[in-house]
Amino acid sequence: MCEAGAGAGEQERIARAALTRVMEPGDAHGGRWLREFGARELWARLASADHADAALTGATALTGATARRLAGYRIRAAAVEPDRDLAAIAAAGGRFICPGDHEWPTQLDDLGDARPIGLWTRGRADLRKWALRSVAVVGARACTPYGAHMAASLGSGLAERGWVVVSGAAFGVDGSAHRGALSAGGATVAVLACGVDVVYPRGHAELIGRIAEQGLVIGELAPGDHPTPSRFVLRNRVIAALTRGTVVVEAEYRSGSLVTARSAQKLGRFTMGVPGPATSGLSAGVHELLRGEGVLVTDADEVAELVGGIGELAPERRGPVLPRDLLDPMSARVLEALPARGAVGGEQVARGAGTTTDETLGRLYELHSLGFVERHGDGWQLTPTAIGGSNARRGGP
Repeated sequence: MCEAGAGAGEQERIARAALTRVMEPGDAHGGRWLREFGARELWARLASADHADAALTGATALTGATARRLAGYRIRAAAVEPDRDLAAIAAAGGRFICPGDHEWPTQLDDLGDARPIGLWTRGRADLRKWALRSVAVVGARACTPYGAHMAASLGSGLAERGWVVVSGAAFGVDGSAHRGALSAGGATVAVLACGVDVVYPRGHAELIGRIAEQGLVIGELAPGDHPTPSRFVLRNRVIAALTRGTVVVEAEYRSGSLVTARSAQKLGRFTMGVPGPATSGLSAGVHELLRGEGVLVTDADEVAELVGGIGELAPERRGPVLPRDLLDPMSARVLEALPARGAVGGEQVARGAGTTTDETLGRLYELHSLGFVERHGDGWQLTPTAIGGSNARRGGP
């Protein structure tokens, strides 16, 4: 049921469904009306033939609207059939959820008057529960193979760790992130800038179908509505608000993905970026993000460490441990005093190591037992294994 209460829940739902055809996503002006009048009264006023509704065209800052704006709303309202839209989403195996429903993700309320009027949804999962542990992975449509690889790796890695991957189902990074999550048998949510029964882009028909079966497809626009450039931009605020953090994988300076990241920052969500080559224009926007408040991440572990709870730590990063790394400092100094080629006497090694001959000989015999050095007459030299795996200096004594 919606915010209006149990007795009026169905009427509230019908009114909100109708309003998704009248007002564009993110319409803060309409959102103020919703807050003041409620969905049922607002829908009744917009569907009314009274073109001089003082409550909507009054001069107050809260409700005031120009007659031209109101006329535009009413032109749309005249053609709306909310019952038909609700029947269409039900026939597509979906539903319409609105504020106050058990399934409504309350973090969307952080958008204030720009929050969605409601969400049209396809898929069996509970959106509210999934959104509690979700991360957005977004980026360039025309991404490089590196960007596609990183997005897929993040998608699968996050899914394996129990995180829901949210993106926009676009070509490039979005699609790769969704596929990564699906390949790991994980959960993923596609937020569309059109009706959830509309396949866009057309080339992702199979992918969007898989997401609807295995995950969730959601959107603010009524069934059959088409995407526009402004709707893509406004869709991004939902992705940012729905999730605990946003990861950007490849984005130019002017990129819708950066709009998502900036929205996440304004909402107090975590903002992350995957670095790329300094010479790549597709990574320029990400690098600019990282120069600000964005956090650099390279894999799912680092994302989970940032957005997760206490104890979800990424493993410590370090290079491979070489056998010589395990030597005590004195033995390591003696080993480094040996030349890369040829044998030298113990006194010469002692001078290079800066210690006594007796101390050096003792260490050389220890190193011999460990396989680092070998004896040749009165001299000592490195073994082939020690030379091949050495990280010491090279050259003569």
